[in-house]
Order: sequence, then structure tokens, then C-alpha cells
Amino acid sequence: MLKVNNIDVFYGNIHALKDISLEVIEGEIVTLIGANGAGKSTLLKTLSGLLKPKHGNILYFTQQIAGKPAQTIVKSGISHVPEGRRVFSNMSVEENLELGAYLRNDRDGIKKDMDYVYELFPILDERRKQLSGTLSGGEQQMLAMGRALMAKPKLLLMDEPSMGLAPLVVKKIFEIIKAVNSQGTTVLLVEQNANMALSIADRAYVLETGKIVLSGTAKELQESEQVKAAYLGGL
Repeated sequence: MLKVNNIDVFYGNIHALKDISLEVIEGEIVTLIGANGAGKSTLLKTLSGLLKPKHGNILYFTQQIAGKPAQTIVKSGISHVPEGRRVFSNMSVEENLELGAYLRNDRDGIKKDMDYVYELFPILDERRKQLSGTLSGGEQQMLAMGRALMAKPKLLLMDEPSMGLAPLVVKKIFEIIKAVNSQGTTVLLVEQNANMALSIADRAYVLETGKIVLSGTAKELQESEQVKAAYLGGL
């Protein structure tokens, strides 16, 4: 579904991603784990068209998407749930969700997907007329996910969905990621909570200072002494 070949990304003179190659097979949950500053968010931003690689290419169903405008990439079926939620705080929950469907014109399909999002996140249904800036962190995360789903993505890019949330809310968010995946949406997940991410992923990549240093099945990485020591609290 997605094939990243030898990409290099720079912020000015800073070489943020160094010769990164990875792939995502349709139907998988693939997770990227690594410390702060490893380049995980930079990679997602590059995949969604917010950053342009200096070298290398990105193939999505064999189509070259590296450097294409973000709206073209969304239209092709890739949605990005950014780090820090980024909801439109002065707009209602419902208006945020409608914006997620901005590039669509299938009114019946939009209505059906809105109902699906409210079914996934009943709390959003209760708060549909509420300004999204007044929601809790967990509710805003649910809204950011719901908004991305309104674009009807084939591939969902998720950046740090558990950040700053209470453990019970994190558990709920991860259950919903699994449910969305089971409905046919492929997921590429960036997550600092390596234990949680590996518990739901099929495969994983480890990023360190802009390079992929390890990859394998989620189970292999959970059992790797290197990963245990660095990311799983030595468990």
C-alpha cells in the first residue's frame, strides 16, 4: 500500500530523516517507536504532504506522492491525525467533523460516516453542538480521530494519540484504533507508549536520530533486549 524509498528530509541545515525506507501493507497496523526528536512526526508530515523530501520517493498504491500538495494526498485516501490534536477550537464538534469531509460531495456517504463516528465516540454525539476548545484532552483526541475518519481514508496516520491522556482514556483510544483497523482502515501509528503500540501492531520500526535502526514483527520487537532496555522500561 505504502512504500517509502530512501527519503531524506531537512529542516534548513538539519538532516531530520536519513535514508528512510519502510513499507505498510494494506490492512496492517504498523507502529513507529522512538524517543522524542527521533523523526517520527517528521516522517508522518512528509507522508501527508506537509514536508517535502529532498531525496527519495514515496509510493502509495504505486503512485508517486512525494512532494504532492497535502489536499491531493488527503483526496487519494491518506488522513493525518496530528500530534496535539489540532482541533478547530472555536468551532463545534459537528463543524470539525464536517470539515473532515471537506473534499467529499457524497451527501449520503457523509451522513453515514458521521453516524459511524458518533457510534465510535458516543461522547462526541452528546457534545456535537459544543465548542471543541471546551472539550477535555481525551475528547479532543477522539474528535481529531473522528475528523480524520470523515475523509474516508484508506490509510490513517496517527501521531502520538496517547500523549497527555489518562491511562483509562488511552486504553479506550487504542481499542478504537483496533476497531477502525478491523473495519478495513490501515494504520501507521507513531507512539511513545511503546508497550501499548506494540500490543496492537502487526509490525514495527524503531527510529533513532532520523534513522531506522530496527524493524520486525511487533512480537519480535517486544522480545528484543535492545527495545526492552530502551523503550519498554527494561521489562
